[in-house]
Amino acid sequence: MNPASRPAGIRINAERLWGSLMEMAKIGATPKGGVKRLTLTDLDRQSRDLFVAWCKAAGLSVSVDGVGSIFARRRGRNAAAPPVVSGSHLDTQPSGGRFDGCYGVMAALEVARTLNDRGIETDAPFEVAMWTNEEGSRFLPVMGASGAFAGLHTVQEIRDARDAEGISFGAALDAIGYAGAAPVGGRPLAAYFEAHIEQGPLLENTGHTVGVVTGALGQRWFEVTVSGMDAHAGPTPMHLRRDALFGASFLIQEVNRLAKATEQSRGTVGMIVNRPNSRNVVPGETVFSVDFRDTGIAGLDRMEQGLRAAAARIATEQGLAIDIRQTVFFPPCHFDQTCVAAVRDGASALGYRHMDIVSGAGHDAVYIAGVAPTAMIFVPCEGGISHNEIENATPEDLAAGCNVLLQAVLAKAG
Repeated sequence: MNPASRPAGIRINAERLWGSLMEMAKIGATPKGGVKRLTLTDLDRQSRDLFVAWCKAAGLSVSVDGVGSIFARRRGRNAAAPPVVSGSHLDTQPSGGRFDGCYGVMAALEVARTLNDRGIETDAPFEVAMWTNEEGSRFLPVMGASGAFAGLHTVQEIRDARDAEGISFGAALDAIGYAGAAPVGGRPLAAYFEAHIEQGPLLENTGHTVGVVTGALGQRWFEVTVSGMDAHAGPTPMHLRRDALFGASFLIQEVNRLAKATEQSRGTVGMIVNRPNSRNVVPGETVFSVDFRDTGIAGLDRMEQGLRAAAARIATEQGLAIDIRQTVFFPPCHFDQTCVAAVRDGASALGYRHMDIVSGAGHDAVYIAGVAPTAMIFVPCEGGISHNEIENATPEDLAAGCNVLLQAVLAKAG
């Protein structure tokens, strides 16, 4: 569809979008105003049930694939045409917010509802997607279902993953009744769009309403295990200690130093497990995570090489053994230029102040970009805060992003 031929001035129902977000936020609501809705728990089931009910009420046909992702299809004039798809996820962090992920699903549903309200028929079908386990808070890998859709994981690999209590993904999925019969991936998509809060401060700080997302930072995650020797804190002299936590502290500082070397790099240690974690015992083992991000492979390589070199040096100096195991790798992602242009054109046509932006976080769109033309739409979040119960966004900004999503869908669905 030529941008000039799109229905002029069409807008989504902003009140309905906000109402859907607030109703969904009641499922797993926390005292501080956030949401705890871990994947494949009963709360996840409740959110899925509500989403499916809304989709069916909108006349969408619902299917569920073998890893629990839900697809709600609105017919197009050409039933055989690959669909234009939009969505995100409903699972949250343990102390998550009301908008991360959920906004993308509700925005896509609102696009379908608005098309229904206006009696608009598209050439290609339009699908609302709800991907399972984007957050990875309970099961690894993160973005597991979209990764399986893109062919990066097998269904069995996903089903075999276990949480901290030893419960398998497959058992949990079966228990909530969302192990579907539809194949996982293996079908063409005409385009994929994902609306999301920015999860950072740039849009708010620069006064832009819409972020036209051109791609995402590459990521390498590691699990680092520093092994020393448990020892009594009193009788063991300082020079005879093999203190795992002390050695880990030097390596953690190195993560920070490596990331600060360039403007586009990021380095984070977000998780530490110290054993035996007793007040009067010299730590014998410390395990921590390392999250490196950069716009290019060269930057990721530089930080990994620096981490491994520092680990070898510290291990020798402190009498420790240090193991570094890569757990996640996402190459830098560049979204499809025609989809990015559809987002940019939509924002321009609606008069929203917009800017190009690169996502610092991983999203299902990063995996789907490997099998379909893809782009994302960002809107501001208050203070740039996300993965936090106080995460917030204004109804006006959320509606603006959804309006841009509607224009992009119309541009691609015809």
